[in-house]
Amino acid sequence: MTLRVSGKVVTPAGVIRQGCVEIRADRISGVAEYPSVRDGHWIVPGFVDMHTHGGGGHTFTTGDPGSAREAAAFHLRHGTTTLLASLVSSPHELMRRATAAYRPLVESGVLAGIHFEGPYLSADRCGAQNPEFLRDPSTDELAELIELGGGAIRMVTLAPERDGALEAIKLLVSHGVVAAVGHTDATWAQTRAAVAAGASVGTHLFNGMRPVHHREPGPVVALLDAPNVVCELVADGVHLHDGMLSFAASVAGPERAALITDAMAAAGMPDGEYELGGQAVTVADGVARLSRDGAIAGSTLTMDAALRHAVAAGVALPDACRMVATTPARAIGLGAQVGALQAGLRADMVVLDDDLNVVRVMRAGAWVD
Repeated sequence: MTLRVSGKVVTPAGVIRQGCVEIRADRISGVAEYPSVRDGHWIVPGFVDMHTHGGGGHTFTTGDPGSAREAAAFHLRHGTTTLLASLVSSPHELMRRATAAYRPLVESGVLAGIHFEGPYLSADRCGAQNPEFLRDPSTDELAELIELGGGAIRMVTLAPERDGALEAIKLLVSHGVVAAVGHTDATWAQTRAAVAAGASVGTHLFNGMRPVHHREPGPVVALLDAPNVVCELVADGVHLHDGMLSFAASVAGPERAALITDAMAAAGMPDGEYELGGQAVTVADGVARLSRDGAIAGSTLTMDAALRHAVAAGVALPDACRMVATTPARAIGLGAQVGALQAGLRADMVVLDDDLNVVRVMRAGAWVD
């Protein structure tokens, strides 16, 4: 049987104002004009969040598979049909436990992979990362985790100035794991060396990084300038001023700018007290900060809200859709499977009203309840 979903279809080539997406089983079988459509909803690709720590009161950071399932289900209801489970800096034993616990979730498709944000990060730029767990990269640790994960580990964020970082990047890339630069006090030259070694993602650009200076451009400029690096951007109006969001998106272009949530457990929950990586977090007016020093501690963002914010900041809707789906899918090696409304890819889509609110979500050809 063929299922047809019609409306204003956003494809990698642009918008089909009177369009139709055809689905056969769990795949898109075709995308075409459908002249009988009148004023339909927006049909956009399912969102791909390559950096999220939790949501709906649940977290990925403890390695608990039940909590991970619930967090993934929460974000799915907001249109995120593909996501990485991001952990924060942790002891090696917790990293081992989480890898073993999440591997079945990756193999069953609940998660698209694991992202270790740390612990190989800068103490000076650690942000809400727990300084107790920060350390130099270890190729032995990483090799053990990669073997234990059996393909589940998809990305690792590290600071290139730490001892052993370049060797770690080379090891990750040789095993098909994305190496990302983040929480770093690296110079421009050190960042370029990391990119030359194979790093291909900038973790939440600007946040947790040495700031730009006209005599020391630092990691931000090096990452924005690298043609093979995808730059993550948190579009919540807190992590980045809207002017900086639109500037970075215009410099990188929609093919190298990826919107992420960096969400923690408080996403979709009331203000109050929460926890991230063993540290107390206070959420007030929807903004998550460490209780001890006020550092931004992830976000309460969802991908549909990120899309709306980017469009309100001046990003064209087709470009914003690339930034929430196509570009992050490619960045984590899944561009041949998900991230766009085109024939052959998994049938993941989000139906939005004219205010870009979620109406329905489809994953793998089935509507989400």
